[in-house]
Amino acid sequence: MSIFIDVLINVISPMFLLILVGVVLHRKFNFNLQTFSNLLIYFLLPVVCFKNIYEADISKETISSVLLYLVIFNLLLIGGSIAISRFYNFDKKLSSTFQNSSVLSNSANFGLPVSSLVFAANPLGLSIQIMIAIAQNILTYTWGFYNSVSASTKGKGVIKKILKLPILHALVLALLFRLFNITIPKPIYGPLETSADAFVAVALITLGAQIAYIHIRSISKLVIISSLFRLILSPVIGLLVILSLGIDGTIAQALFISSSFPSNRSASLLALEYNNYPEVASSVVVITTLSSCFTVTIVIYLSQLVFP
Repeated sequence: MSIFIDVLINVISPMFLLILVGVVLHRKFNFNLQTFSNLLIYFLLPVVCFKNIYEADISKETISSVLLYLVIFNLLLIGGSIAISRFYNFDKKLSSTFQNSSVLSNSANFGLPVSSLVFAANPLGLSIQIMIAIAQNILTYTWGFYNSVSASTKGKGVIKKILKLPILHALVLALLFRLFNITIPKPIYGPLETSADAFVAVALITLGAQIAYIHIRSISKLVIISSLFRLILSPVIGLLVILSLGIDGTIAQALFISSSFPSNRSASLLALEYNNYPEVASSVVVITTLSSCFTVTIVIYLSQLVFP
């Protein structure tokens, strides 16, 4: 119980305090959210990715284990969401929104700050979360995108979006620097470290601002099912996959914790862009984000008990 309370006080509470700051400040000053989003996507997120991959000692075996887990885990989530959609006989647009809201998790703006706090003394845990965030971005711009638009959409546009992801460029650059043992001069690396330290606060304040004006008119059965899928079924599936693959230690903790993150705002944006029940997707984002205060705390607690 002491571990649970410690996680709640030292990890979750600081996070939600910053999210609350974002809500309050945005309601008072009406931020330009696109500016915050660009700051995160094109600068802070790539800097965090580069710094942690550059510093972390990740073996080929670890990378293989993480990639294998992600493939199996995401296929099971997609299969489960499709099965539930068919069971309840959702129409095509509603099925698309349900699947995206249930499968796509907020691994960047929410997941990376969580991992930064949980694995503050262990760079490996954060590096694994960065790999997961990159995988989620790719999943969003492939399966998530095609799930929202017609089958006639050209694939070139999707591939171009993936290749333009700044976090992917940062990953490749960090790997090249490690491969050729390139040492970065202190006058350059110092600002990188300072910028990386700013990521957690900016990401969480931005997340708070993003949900500040989302209104939940009603909580339908679909919203409840999708939220339960994202916050409860997803961690259960993640845990079973981890155990079946024999993964343990920090890697297992990072993977298990990442499976519990709330719904990705990208699911809401895709639903809004293609008019696929956007109010449902927005409701799931808000409910899972707020509820994760408790559910993510429990998963972090369990991860330290099951994978010490």
